[in-house]
Amino acid sequence: MHYHNRLAGAADLADFRMEGDGAVSFPRGRLRLESLRPPEDGQDANVVLWCPADFGPNIVATWDFWPIREPGLAILFFHARGRGGESIFDLTPRTGPYEQYHHGDLNAYHVSYFRRRWPSERQLHTCNLRKSYGFHLVAQGPDPLPAVLDAQGPYRMRLSVHDGAITFEVADLLTFRWTDPEPLPGGRVGFRQMAPMIGEYADLRIITP
Repeated sequence: MHYHNRLAGAADLADFRMEGDGAVSFPRGRLRLESLRPPEDGQDANVVLWCPADFGPNIVATWDFWPIREPGLAILFFHARGRGGESIFDLTPRTGPYEQYHHGDLNAYHVSYFRRRWPSERQLHTCNLRKSYGFHLVAQGPDPLPAVLDAQGPYRMRLSVHDGAITFEVADLLTFRWTDPEPLPGGRVGFRQMAPMIGEYADLRIITP
C-alpha cells in the first residue's frame, strides 16, 4: 500500500477527522493546523487531526513540517487502535485532552518532535517516543529543529517501523531508534498540536509492504 496526500487543499482533507476545537486552512498551499481556543484552556485547547487510512504494522511515513508559531508542541500518533482491536473511530469520541489518548480506550505510539510548550522543554530540545496504553517514555533523542524565529523549512520528517523496530529522523538526521519487544499491530496516524502552536504540513506519504 502506498498512501500519498499532498495536504494542499480542503479536498485533500475530505475524510480526515478533527478532535478538539481546531481549524485547518491552506494559506500557502499546504495544511495549516491550529486551535480555536486560547492556551489558558489547558488540555481542552489541544487538537488531533486523524488521517482516514488504516495501516499495517510495518510502515515508512514521511511528511514536510514547518513550525509557524510557538510555544507549543507537535506530535505524530501512529499505530492507533482500540485496546480491543477496534477502529479508533468506533470508540468513545475524544475532544483533545492528552489523557484521553494515553489513558483512554486506545493503544498507540506518539512521537513528540517539536516540544516547545514549557520553559523546561525549550531549554533542551528533545524528541520523545511514548507508548500507550499508559504514558511510557520508551525512547528519546535530540531535536534538531530551530525555533520559529530561525525556521525556514520544509523539514522532512521520516518515521520507519519494521517488525517493532522504530526509527525517527528529522531532515535526514537520526533522532532515535528503539525496538518494541511487544509491538503494536498497526492502525491510524494523526497529527496532534498543543495550543498555541501553529504548524504546517505537506506531502504525507505512508508506505506499507
